[in-house]
Amino acid sequence: MGEKKVIELLVSGGQATAGPPLGPALGPLGVNVLVIVNKINELTKDYSGMKVPVKVSVDPETKDFEVSVGTPTASALIVSELKVEKGSGAPNTQKIGNLSMEQIIRIAKIKREELLAKNLKLAAKEILGSCVSMGVTVEGKDPREIQREIDEGKYDEIFSKS
Repeated sequence: MGEKKVIELLVSGGQATAGPPLGPALGPLGVNVLVIVNKINELTKDYSGMKVPVKVSVDPETKDFEVSVGTPTASALIVSELKVEKGSGAPNTQKIGNLSMEQIIRIAKIKREELLAKNLKLAAKEILGSCVSMGVTVEGKDPREIQREIDEGKYDEIFSKS
């Protein structure tokens, strides 16, 4: 068994192609690039419109490959929930949208495995932190206010259902 070559890239969910950056990275390994591209697209189709971290490991001798997919960044998930292009350039004065607590929890669940948070409440507070820097309000309020309310137990009922 030869040493595996590992290639890590960011791809657009469900839209990887055999062109750069994938083709040039995989081509020299002698694998069927299209088969790998199709696998990546199948695994990332739920993340359409977002950049997704993908890791491809290839055994150059046997041409066997494995594709593992990370989750998009918290900010990509927030932008996707809001159906906007990107975060605010001036988050203190210019708000780009508002998320519900349910949406925050949904994002927190997707990111949970990658966050350092010990539980869903802490994961949600991390997502709220991303909202602050992107100019996103939550339940119509400053996300920092929501973080305080979580600490005070205001959303315990929603968390217990999640």
